[in-house]
This record gives sequence, structure tokens and C-alpha cells, in this order.
Amino acid sequence: MVYLSLFLTALIAATLFPLSSEALLATLLYQHYSPFLLWLTATSGNTLGSCINWFFGKQCLHWQDKKWFPVKPAQLTRAQAQFQRYGIASLLFAWLPVVGDPLTFFAGVMRIPFWQFLLLVAIGKSLRYALVVWLTLIGLG
Repeated sequence: MVYLSLFLTALIAATLFPLSSEALLATLLYQHYSPFLLWLTATSGNTLGSCINWFFGKQCLHWQDKKWFPVKPAQLTRAQAQFQRYGIASLLFAWLPVVGDPLTFFAGVMRIPFWQFLLLVAIGKSLRYALVVWLTLIGLG
């Protein structure tokens, strides 16, 4: 149940909902759960959450002409230009607060191939969680 809670927290934290999974990860490390399994669980959940963002981004253009669509055409064009400016490698930073979630969404809008998206996002998120695990374990040491 502990790992499922971390997985779901990490998944939700990667979507556009504001939530942090690092605090739960650190707490579970202090409770002496397996660092490797916690790292794997958090990375998997957070990466899956970003995949959900990518999917919604890919689908959103179907609705851009609807009145209720929340993003104005000028905003969409500006965001697409920003994404193109920094390129696909920017997905390595999908773990960053504030910019990371929209970045994964706009990767879908830009139709970045899923395998490239998944590889870059998983690398960035796995390194971030590895750093959280390492820093927490040093604090325990």
C-alpha cells in the first residue's frame, strides 16, 4: 500500500495538479523502506503522469476551435514557438517545478514522437528522484 500511495502521489504530481511527491518519498526513506523500490515507484508514477500530459496535449488541438477551449490561439502559438526554441532536449527538465508539467503537455501539442518523449522525460525524472534518495540517505547517515 505504501508503494501504491507513492506511485499515485508521483503520478498526480506530474499532471497539472499541484502536488509534491518528494516529501512522501523522503518520509518513506526515513521509515526504512527500500530505497531502490521507492526510487523506481516514484520515477514510474511521475513519468506516467507526464505521459498523461503528453496525451492530453496531443489531443487538445482537436478542440482548439471550440469557445470553451481555455487556451487562446495566440497563447498556443507563443507556447509552441518557445518549445521549438529550446528543442526536444528541454524534456530532460520536465521534472522542474512550474515549467515541467506544461512542458510535457506542449510536447504532445508539438507531436513529439512518444518514444523520444518517454526516453527524455524518464531520464530526467529518474535522475531527480535518485538525487532526492541520495540526499535523504546522506541525511540519515
